[in-house]
Amino acid sequence: MIPNTFDYTAPATLKNALALIGEGGKPLAGGMSLIPMMKLRLASPKHLIDVGRIAELNYIREQDGKLHIGANATHYDVESSSLLQGKCPLLAETAARIGDIQVRNRGTLGGSVAHADPSADYPAALQALEAGITLMSASGARTVPAADFFVDTFTTALEPGELVTEVVVPIEAGLTGTSYQKFLQSASGFAVVGIAARVRREAGKITLARIGVTGVSGISYRAIKTEQALEGKAGTDAEIAAAAALVADGVEASADLHASAVYRLHLASNYAARAIRAALSRSV
Repeated sequence: MIPNTFDYTAPATLKNALALIGEGGKPLAGGMSLIPMMKLRLASPKHLIDVGRIAELNYIREQDGKLHIGANATHYDVESSSLLQGKCPLLAETAARIGDIQVRNRGTLGGSVAHADPSADYPAALQALEAGITLMSASGARTVPAADFFVDTFTTALEPGELVTEVVVPIEAGLTGTSYQKFLQSASGFAVVGIAARVRREAGKITLARIGVTGVSGISYRAIKTEQALEGKAGTDAEIAAAAALVADGVEASADLHASAVYRLHLASNYAARAIRAALSRSV
């Protein structure tokens, strides 16, 4: 199929792009999600605003004790950034697991986050990292915690006229290990289940645990009960298994052609245990 007719504008500046988006234009970045939806006529925007060429949205830098990643940074940019590899390896590791090399070279961080696919990889990592997502409109900017940004399936805290402009991640303290583990759909690379773990162990005890989950249900989430079960513990195999068993407690698991709800729950606990163990092995 081919998309419905639409107007196309490629503004050179963020200011101009925000003005057009404020008038009802639909932002286009890498196009990895929007273009296929348009071809299937699941989306029919009347005016596309191509923000992918706006240089002021493409950066990865450290500022004021935090890492700032512009929305136009591609998955490959995130994967290969020496700054992120050194100071936020979880995000770099997650980006490296997205799709295939063509998708990673074209898809963008901001586009993926704004699309909020329930099987996307970034949401799990952003939940575990307690990242902030900066949203900007012609009238101003605000930063929303990842836990509040992802609202439902393909639904976010973005208001009409707003654009995701950057992701902000606090720089890790020492003794913190991270890991992203997923069971993937072999054709697309999306996560049937994806678990991001961020764990800090001091003096033989886990003092911080943050577990982000994607793919299990219609929305990414923090596995609070698993985090609570880990904190204060030594991180033995038995303790990890008991905590991982709670990763989908109270969650209505999705069922589709890739996995039944029961199988997803089984995968979630197993991959949570893998991610926690890997993160603890790196918490040195």
